[in-house]
Amino acid sequence: MNATAMKQQIQDIVVDEVFPHAPETIWKVLTTGALMSRWIRMPIEGFAPVKGTKFTYQTTPAGAWDGRIRCEVLDAVPNVRLVYAWRSGHEGNVGYGAPLDTVVTFTLTRVAEGTRVRLVHAGFAIPRNEGAYRSMSDGWQKVVHSFDDIAKEMH
Repeated sequence: MNATAMKQQIQDIVVDEVFPHAPETIWKVLTTGALMSRWIRMPIEGFAPVKGTKFTYQTTPAGAWDGRIRCEVLDAVPNVRLVYAWRSGHEGNVGYGAPLDTVVTFTLTRVAEGTRVRLVHAGFAIPRNEGAYRSMSDGWQKVVHSFDDIAKEMH
């Protein structure tokens, strides 16, 4: 193992919030394609909350990367958990658009106040993914907070 590999660290983004909505409502926000495009703020293609489903998000391309985020549903338990692989970037890119091979997990837990949503976006290889980690840490906070607004519209 070389010195660079030894210095690499793996970081996770964690967002934990409670919303005054039933898990069933949050699940709809989380797994309805048109609503997903709203909270993630990117077009989505091919999503279904079914294990093995491959889908994509489209963001701004950079360098050799086409801007496509290739995902695959790894687990989906209605009203409880959604897990998917998040792969993007290109080997030729450094910084924005560098290779990213991570896993996103949403866990919903019924609580007295409504639903606890715990998001873990795991597997950022630092320093290679440091830029993505920083920007997505802020981004996921905004995304999860938007669930409340979208859920309110459903009532």
